[in-house]
Amino acid sequence: MVALAHTPPSAERLRAVDGFLAEAWADQVRHDERLRPLAVEVRFDRGVAHLTGEVGEPAQLRLVRERVGRLAGVFGVWCRVRVDGRDPVVVDLGCGATKQWPGNLGLDIFPAPGVDAVADLSGSLPLADDSVDVLFAVHILEHLIDFLPLLDECHRVLRPGGVLHVMSPWWGHVNAVADPTHVRLLDVQTIKGVCQMRPPGTPRWYPLHAGSDGASIFADLTPLGTDDDGPSAAHLARFFD
Repeated sequence: MVALAHTPPSAERLRAVDGFLAEAWADQVRHDERLRPLAVEVRFDRGVAHLTGEVGEPAQLRLVRERVGRLAGVFGVWCRVRVDGRDPVVVDLGCGATKQWPGNLGLDIFPAPGVDAVADLSGSLPLADDSVDVLFAVHILEHLIDFLPLLDECHRVLRPGGVLHVMSPWWGHVNAVADPTHVRLLDVQTIKGVCQMRPPGTPRWYPLHAGSDGASIFADLTPLGTDDDGPSAAHLARFFD
């Protein structure tokens, strides 16, 4: 018997879920005195939470991210939030003509209207160590035969507490195989392998969030330092089998 692929939710259902999530978040803010004074706007789009605004310190942003991520139905938490008066440095990898936010720095192997710097994403990124707050890798990893060197470069350029946002086709959806330029198939469990199965001495990642809507996989990863504790079994169980 051939197993049937999971059918992703319809656009109508996703819009309804976004409405539910907006109501759930507003209710959570009303009942949490830590969240009420924070000038952070949370918008939901097809299950992805988009955070904008400003906070006074990194711990406040971590609090908002964590509480939003606990809402059932959230697949990812994408942030462009000012912290302590500083705009975040946000980089779109492989952005083409479309960036996730207009003010992002766009890198791609081919020049295009949205590309600020031409770079081969299979090699070294033209970015300094610890210089970036947020990286977007949206529909990029599936185009690379070996994407681990790119993840290692992302680890290098992210500041402590920075976040890498990943979005790629889920292996069981037709979009994963319909594009002949896709050379890798990915699953949420692939993200678990990235976080747990790398050889000793290689860059380590902590999964802030991971999930799938049946068409795409999402992951929010933050770099771990050499001496940082990895995720607990209870934390991993939130996202992975």
